[in-house]
Amino acid sequence: MTKKLLTLFALVVMATIAISGSTVQAEVRLPKTFTDNAVLQRDAPVNIWGWADPGEEITVSFNGQTVSTTACEKGKWNVVLSEMFACCEGQDLVISGSNTITLKNILIGEVWVCSGQSNMEMPLNSWQQPRLACSEEEINGDYSFIRFNRPHHVIAPFPLEDVATDGWKVCKDGVQKDCTATGFHFAVRLHKELGVPVGLIDSNWGGSNINSWIPNEGWFQLPELAEMAQAVKADREAYQEGKDWNPCGGMFNAMMAAWTKYTIRGAIWYQGCSNAGEREFYYYKQKAMIREWRKLWNRGDFPFYWVQLANFTAPSDDPAASGDWPGLRDGQTKCLEVINTGQAVTIDIGEEKDIHPRNKFDVGNRLALWALAKLFNKDVECCSPTFKTISIDDNKAILTFDYVGSGLVVGQNIEREPLLVEKEGKLTRFAIAGADQKWVWADAEIIGKNQIAVSSPEVPNPVAVRYAWQMNPTGCNLYSAEGLPATPFRTDAW
Repeated sequence: MTKKLLTLFALVVMATIAISGSTVQAEVRLPKTFTDNAVLQRDAPVNIWGWADPGEEITVSFNGQTVSTTACEKGKWNVVLSEMFACCEGQDLVISGSNTITLKNILIGEVWVCSGQSNMEMPLNSWQQPRLACSEEEINGDYSFIRFNRPHHVIAPFPLEDVATDGWKVCKDGVQKDCTATGFHFAVRLHKELGVPVGLIDSNWGGSNINSWIPNEGWFQLPELAEMAQAVKADREAYQEGKDWNPCGGMFNAMMAAWTKYTIRGAIWYQGCSNAGEREFYYYKQKAMIREWRKLWNRGDFPFYWVQLANFTAPSDDPAASGDWPGLRDGQTKCLEVINTGQAVTIDIGEEKDIHPRNKFDVGNRLALWALAKLFNKDVECCSPTFKTISIDDNKAILTFDYVGSGLVVGQNIEREPLLVEKEGKLTRFAIAGADQKWVWADAEIIGKNQIAVSSPEVPNPVAVRYAWQMNPTGCNLYSAEGLPATPFRTDAW
């Protein structure tokens, strides 16, 4: 185990000792998932839990409800509050036993997990860089209807019952500078449309691999992960024998496991850079993670929306050049097969020289569209145009798309502005090939609401087409009229 992991593990051990020590004391105690300024989930039964002496009677009072229970022989207790309407006015949550805990300024609204690596972790102040992921008003204004709770960076070989965190923070007076920018913009859009508070469980770690966020049992969800599942099992046995361990699931265990009893609405996810070399295989890992998260939260098939990797690195003029990222993006798109999921395509807002695109406004809003359309039945388009079928008509490939909204257009995204539709514009970043598999740049023309004709005089007998199938297909400009960029795709399996 590296020195860094040993240090992190020491923090976990200390936290675990503190937790176990507190459970034998007489005082009632709560996990740090509950602090002043928290947001509880509306329209759903809400779990409240903690520790006390075995047999101690506990009473929880909130929003006109009073519920009692008795701590079990292990000193654990749990109560369930009945469904509640959203409330923007802060209230006290009171837990009474041998002592009384009063949490202040508790709201009722939407609670969402925000997880992944650095592009989800990136805060509104962009880590104190001048490239803010927000406006000056957003970073200093009063957004008290948004609360966030950001766990510390810790790993553990087993799921912890508590989480290391400074608690729930209110987004006002500049405090929001440390809030996930993607989550913040997602929350602002939800509040604008729904008028309810939003709580963000801001649990992420820059540079993290998806392996770190897959719970141990998640590896046994799919046969395609069988080999890795056995490795995880061996690691678990090695740890139990006091040997070194590979922290698969380590971040989930320390930073997320304690939240699985917290009632949430859903999750948004922004990760993939650290797994890019796995290309399409990423699909299996993300699918397994979604399944296991849903199992552990016991909230049914709760909404799970993610961000597809944006464009990055220097663009290439070679139509055959691709790199690893197009394959991973394809794996992400394939994961839409999983029920109640959604993908925010961001192929148009990346940056050549920065893996952390500054524009998190569009990212958060595109994620919010999925929730508004699919969960709250708002009349908005949420899904990017997606390739459906290809047919060959003489020397042209005719492509048909799903999810085109009002129709396909040539456009240009301008942050915080409506899509700039270029009526005389020319589609770019389409490539075409024949049976010889030699790719050339193609001419592409919108020929109907949901169809495009693609051709090249260099390919008299086309077989396959690709669109935006590069690390950085800069200038790709196919959109729905509603402003959503087309999903990168290829029709071949070469």
